[in-house]
Amino acid sequence: MHLALFLTLSGLHLGGWRHTSSSHADPMDIRAYASLARKAEQAALDMIFVADKLAIDSTYGGSIEATVSSRAMGSPEPLTLLSALSVLTDRIGLAATISTTYTEPYHVARMLGSINHYSRGRLGWNAVTSVSDGEARNFGRKSHLEHAERYDRAAEFINVVQSLWRSWKPDAAVRDRDLGVYALTDHINPIHHEGQHFQIEGPLNVPPYPEAAPILIQAGVSEHFSDVASRYAEVIFPVLTTSARAHDFVTNFRDKVALAGRDPNKVRILPGCVPVVAETDSRAKKFQAELDALIQPLAGLTFMSGSMNHDLSQYPQDELIPDLNSEIRGSRGRFLPFIADARAKGLTLEQTALSYARDLSFPSFVGSPATVADQMISWVNESGIDGFTIIPPNCPASDNLFLESVVPELQRKGAFRRNYDGKTLRHHLGL
Repeated sequence: MHLALFLTLSGLHLGGWRHTSSSHADPMDIRAYASLARKAEQAALDMIFVADKLAIDSTYGGSIEATVSSRAMGSPEPLTLLSALSVLTDRIGLAATISTTYTEPYHVARMLGSINHYSRGRLGWNAVTSVSDGEARNFGRKSHLEHAERYDRAAEFINVVQSLWRSWKPDAAVRDRDLGVYALTDHINPIHHEGQHFQIEGPLNVPPYPEAAPILIQAGVSEHFSDVASRYAEVIFPVLTTSARAHDFVTNFRDKVALAGRDPNKVRILPGCVPVVAETDSRAKKFQAELDALIQPLAGLTFMSGSMNHDLSQYPQDELIPDLNSEIRGSRGRFLPFIADARAKGLTLEQTALSYARDLSFPSFVGSPATVADQMISWVNESGIDGFTIIPPNCPASDNLFLESVVPELQRKGAFRRNYDGKTLRHHLGL
């Protein structure tokens, strides 16, 4: 299987930052991120992955007060972080989130192209559409684009970035001192893009890294996401709650990739999972209970509100969570099935928020290293996914346990590599 590590100093579990085994490192300390990245590299993981939001969630109650009082926050800008990690690591892939709604293609093509040079072909970019009005207000807009429009913009954005990288042919720069010719004029060309969202002349003003272009990653599960990702993505990070749902999603998505004229086996599907690992199964369950006891209800409510782009403070917390199908303007693919399941179980809004705060609706694998490894292998075999994006519940204890105990179990069972046999992210992923 292929494995990516979600790089964070606070962990995914919204109570994890309060646990005694969690890091006290400054969330802006590059040394702490570099330490985790090097441990993941020693374990031969395919890549590390940096997520991002462009605002402190202010949807719940119309202010940031509830968010900042209940949740860990503050992390480096992703490309700045990857730029540093590109020279502090040697082999592991480096991937980061870029908003196609609140950036411009030329800037993105230039920055990613530069870091891909620094890392020598180890870069991936996660093209997302962002989720909330709070992000929009930080970029001079009153509200976030609607679902269909932002995915239309994303598709055009991706096309422009890739066209800019192709605006230089691989052998464009000859640097012939004797003839006084630096580059071949017919090998560097404008792209003349005229689209609905962008009008860009080009060419890019830096050459691409010749051995491997950055890997395009997309995250989501909605229909609009699938339509765009089936045409462009090389890796996807979907939210898949059960292996049965994962199997259905994988089958449908690979069919879409084939209909788009692409090889469905050349897209890696790496859903998120939350491994809760301890020395024994019983200790792992106890650890999970300890984490759950540290959740503040507001942490889940603010996170859900921001991601759904809908204010949950207007509903009673002690009543059945309402049907929000027509209200969700943010991440629809994740929340529609999650809320439907919560309503079917008769959960109140507060109970739903506490449940979400445990794992953000990703599957949790709980147990000893051998148990967790077996659960992961079963998922891969039953669903047809290619591996996982590992999202630790807290850091660094959970990272260390996974990398130092679960990975060796996977290797012993023949389910994961022991060493790298290539130098680029494309090589690691078989792309």
